[in-house]
Formats: sequence, C-alpha cells, structure tokens
Amino acid sequence: MKAFICSILIGFSLLASAQDSTSVMALSEYLGYVKAFHPIVKQANLTIKESEAKLMKARGAFDPKLEVDYNRKKFKSTEYYDKLNASFKIPTWFGIELKGNFEENTGDYLNPESYVPEDGLYSAGISIPVAKGLLTNSRMAMLRQSKLYIKQAHADRQLLVNTILYHATLSYFNWLKTYNEKRVYEDFLTNAEIRFNGIKKSFEVGDKPAIDTLEARIALTNRKLNLEKSRIKFVKASLELSNYLWLNENTPIEIKDQIIPDINTLKTIDLALNTSGLNVENYNINKHPKLQSLDYKIQSLKIEKRLKLNSLLPQIDLQYNFLSETPEVARSFSTSAYKSGVNISFPLFLRKERSNLKLAKIKLQNTTFDIKNTQVNLKNKIDAINQELESYLLQNDYTDTMVHDYSKILTAEERKFFLGESSLFLVNSRESKLIDAKLKAIDLENSFFKTKASLFNVLGLSGVELN
Repeated sequence: MKAFICSILIGFSLLASAQDSTSVMALSEYLGYVKAFHPIVKQANLTIKESEAKLMKARGAFDPKLEVDYNRKKFKSTEYYDKLNASFKIPTWFGIELKGNFEENTGDYLNPESYVPEDGLYSAGISIPVAKGLLTNSRMAMLRQSKLYIKQAHADRQLLVNTILYHATLSYFNWLKTYNEKRVYEDFLTNAEIRFNGIKKSFEVGDKPAIDTLEARIALTNRKLNLEKSRIKFVKASLELSNYLWLNENTPIEIKDQIIPDINTLKTIDLALNTSGLNVENYNINKHPKLQSLDYKIQSLKIEKRLKLNSLLPQIDLQYNFLSETPEVARSFSTSAYKSGVNISFPLFLRKERSNLKLAKIKLQNTTFDIKNTQVNLKNKIDAINQELESYLLQNDYTDTMVHDYSKILTAEERKFFLGESSLFLVNSRESKLIDAKLKAIDLENSFFKTKASLFNVLGLSGVELN
C-alpha cells in the first residue's frame, strides 16, 4: 500500500509539472484512487468496527464477576451487626453459573440465620436454570447475533463501496462524454475556419459572391458557440469528477486541464469494472451481497425467535452450595454441609411473552418476503440490463456506419464545392448531419457505459478488499 501511495503522489506531481502536455487517466486508474482514498470508502470500514465492538459487548456478558456486599450498624456504642458477603461468579454458555462465596457476620443483634463460624464461612456451588434460560438465553442469543452481525456488516460494506464506485463511474463516463463532444466541435471549428478563410480569399479575387462569406462566417460563429457550450459542460464534468478524487483522507484533488479521460474506455471497461469473464446468465444470485445480508438477518431473527419461544417456559432455578470453614482442605466440602434452594416464577397469562413471540415471527416473515422479492427483482434487472447491452452493441454498429457514410458524403460535397459544382449551403448541411451523427454515437456510447455501470451496481461488485 505504501508503494501504491508513493506512485500516486509521484504521478500527480509529474502531472502538475507537465503544463504543456496532457496525461490520460484511465477508468481503472481513476477507480483505484477512489477505492484507496475516498472518505465514504474509508467510512465503510466503520461498519465492521461497529459490529466488532458489539461482539465484544456481547462477550462481556460471560465475563467473571466479583461482588462484595458489606453492611454495618452501630448505635450508642452497640454494634448491632457487621456483615460481609463476597462472591465470585462465572457465567457459562448454557445459563449455568458457577459461584464461590465468603460470608462473615458479627454483631449483638444478628439474625440467627446469619450466624457463621468466627473465621467466616466459605461456600462453592452452582446455579442451574432447568426450564427457561437453559438451552437459550439472552447472553447466548446476543453473542450468536453479534457474530452474525459481523458477517452481515461485510456484505453491507460491499454494498456501500459498490454504491460509491457506481456513482464515481457515472461521473467518469459523463466526463468522457463531454470531452468527446468538445473534441468533435474543436475538429469542425478548424474545418469551418479553413473554409471561411478560403472563401474570403476567393471573394477578394472575385471567384465567390459576398453571400458565401457571410454564410461561412455564420457557420464559423455557430461552431464557436457550440464549442464554448461543450467546453463549459466539460469543465462542470471535471469538477464533478474531482469530488471523488483524494490523495488521502484530508486532501481532495482538482482535475486540471492537462488530465484527460481515456477515449478507448470501451476496450477496458469490463476489466476496470471487474465484469470481464462474468457469465451473467449463470450468475448465482444467492451470492449477491444484498441477499447475503438478508440471509444473515434471517439467521439472527431465528435466534431471536427461539429466545422468545423459550421465554414461554417457567423460570425454575436450582441452587446448590457446599459449605466449609476450611476451603484449603478439599475434603471439607461434603454433602453433609450445604445450602440449597429453588426459585420458581411463571406469569399466568404470558401476554407479554406471547406478543414478543408473535412480533419475532412477523419480523422473520417480513424478512423472508424481502428475500424473495429481492431475488426476483435482481434476476429481472440483470436480465433486462443484459438484453439492453446486447441492443446497444447493435445500435453502436448502426451509428458507426452512419458516421462513416456521412463522412464520405461530406468529403464528396466539399470536393464538388471547390470544383464549383456545389454550394456552401449543401456543405454546411452535410457537415451538420455528420456532427449530429457523431454526437449521437457519443451519446449512445455513453448510454452503453452507463448500462455497464448499472450491471456493476446491480451485481453488487466492488473489486476492493478493505481491512
């Protein structure tokens, strides 16, 4: 990555110094800058970091816990009680909790049940939920869901990167279109100037009427006007493109006049957009990041559903603790000294629990419908774009033929004009037809490029790996 950054810095420094020359920025090179430094692409990493933070939070529910409870009451020189209760708890996966405890109680008015040996009483035991919370509980569910959130975040990140690259690609194609249009008007402005100067000289020697110079000047002025309009469009497109170019997270780049787009983008577009060798007809729709994200969401909702279903069971917690005055002696813990208990809790109507289960099922059904709808939409969009691309290839052939034929007609008309067998009006008319044909070809090529970008967007491709 350091070498890549250095090459970019060197490249742009060379471009800045080369004031009298132009440098081509290809689509792949441009997308490389966007992938490496655009803030939105960098922001995509935050999705992963957020999910990792949530996973750490979920794992915290299984952290061991140390608790100390100390109470003392003294009034008029009488110590009513002095009670210390310290415990160490270790949560485990299946809702079982291991517990160690130390208890030391003294005082004149101590509750008899709180009497313990002078050096305190130690206990070691276990708490087991035998119904609700055994096979699944909120700690288990949160941890499982957090692991799924990370996988889902990777798919969401790819969609986010894909979106910014898609819009950046459209800006490049618009930049290329306006540049090609400007080139067309520049070429025909040169023709109009040559024609005007030639007719002016012919008028001065008496070979052409004055009306021909006026018509030639109108054509020349019209070409200048069209060139100026196309130049402004190109400047605006360049500034729009600059929105996506950064040297680092804090340094945006402005496209200079010496940097131009690649006019041979048609040959490299598939490689740049990572669509080369892609068999659209056999594309596995289930690998789409949107569907993968929804699938992880389905798995998470299933975990939530199982948790809500488990909440219908009664809460029955069993506790058993071995008691000992000398915990350093393992044999001192025996079944003859123990403390045990059972806690039972069960709502009579279960309205809250049943409603939560219904809501979980509705969410699951809703996401299932989303998956089915997304599958159909993606499949239809891919098929439509594929057919549209095939149509544009055919239309491009037609427009190329038209441009070629109009060029031959204009050349023949100009030859006839200089031989005195045609009029300037016909030459200008032929030339206007050729300009329109070339602009139509540029517009059609741009539509083809945009459709390629739409395919890139619909397939959810990104072509970038982020850490």
